[in-house]
Amino acid sequence: MTTVDESRRTAAPQAPTLADASPAARVAGPQEAIGPEELQLAARNHGIPLEALRYDVTPAGLHYLLIHYDIPDVDAAAHTLAVTGAVHRPLTVDLADLRGRTRVTRRVTLECAGNGRALLRPRPVSQPWLVEAVGNAEWTGTPLAPLLREAGLSPDAVDVVFTGADHGVERGVEQDYQRALPVADALREEVLLAYEMNGAPLLPQHGAPLRLIVPGWYGMAHVKWLRTIEVRTEPFDGYQNAVAYRLRRDADDPGTPVTRIEPRALVRPPGFPDFMSRTRVLRPGPCTLDGRAWSGHAPVVSVEVTTDGGATWNPAELDDQAGGEFSWRRWRMDWPATPGRYVLGARAADASGRVQPVEQPWNRGGFANNMVQRVEVVVLAE
Repeated sequence: MTTVDESRRTAAPQAPTLADASPAARVAGPQEAIGPEELQLAARNHGIPLEALRYDVTPAGLHYLLIHYDIPDVDAAAHTLAVTGAVHRPLTVDLADLRGRTRVTRRVTLECAGNGRALLRPRPVSQPWLVEAVGNAEWTGTPLAPLLREAGLSPDAVDVVFTGADHGVERGVEQDYQRALPVADALREEVLLAYEMNGAPLLPQHGAPLRLIVPGWYGMAHVKWLRTIEVRTEPFDGYQNAVAYRLRRDADDPGTPVTRIEPRALVRPPGFPDFMSRTRVLRPGPCTLDGRAWSGHAPVVSVEVTTDGGATWNPAELDDQAGGEFSWRRWRMDWPATPGRYVLGARAADASGRVQPVEQPWNRGGFANNMVQRVEVVVLAE
């Protein structure tokens, strides 16, 4: 009888798990370049070209885009929205029902919570945003609050959970994309169930046929491809609330939730660009610097501009808040451009007292990073 040498025995192969397909969250090493996984995310998603800051309303194709998993295949004709959980009268409504309700259009600035992540040191490894993850669109739909009141919220309701049709794996957790709002926030009059963007039906990548719009909040709250709303009497502990989108100093820190957008101003790059570096080139003479500013906490009340990398700051002129309280606001400042090299930037302050920082406090997820943008400019000799 032949025996097997124990030293040569091999273990039976182990079946792969979800964790094998989903790497753990980590921070890049000191000299680590952006890798293939981050480049793959960057190719699927995109930011606004900064020259498009000239538009009061961002064209749909230029608006920033982040898709967590896949763009789901949703049949608009058969799509329904269910309102369930701690309600007295569960509801199921279709798009025709929603379109027959009160119709509201709001101009809303959306910004990804990870905007600016790639500028942090050390860099949190994820979608490598610089500063372009923003857009300002007109969203049309019906207010959420009347639908919730029609369903009849239980007196002990705490959270309202929104579930999209997109499905995937994140950090080893298989899930539908879900986010929750506290009841008080879900009942705010500005929150919309949106079915149009800029006067046209939603595009597939922007959540067609139905999405949530939560003015003032970072983009993770605006659940796309919305299919269910569940009212709960306990705080929601799903992945996107309890694990992702929290401000943490280290992996063991429970963190604080990411919610409303921090104040930010962006410069619309003047002149014309170098192809690779995006350094701006100008000819000398009078120049009007301009851009956009916004905040989800309170209206922007001032913008200051630097042309020397932050050594000095000068006040900019603010346009009226024509788009409404949740829309970005244009600023401008005249600048006599003389030959030399410059670093432009702008910082916003809002009515709550929040001011954009020149240096950003670090957090492990790279969220709510609103440090001042740097725009390198070369003004040519005459």
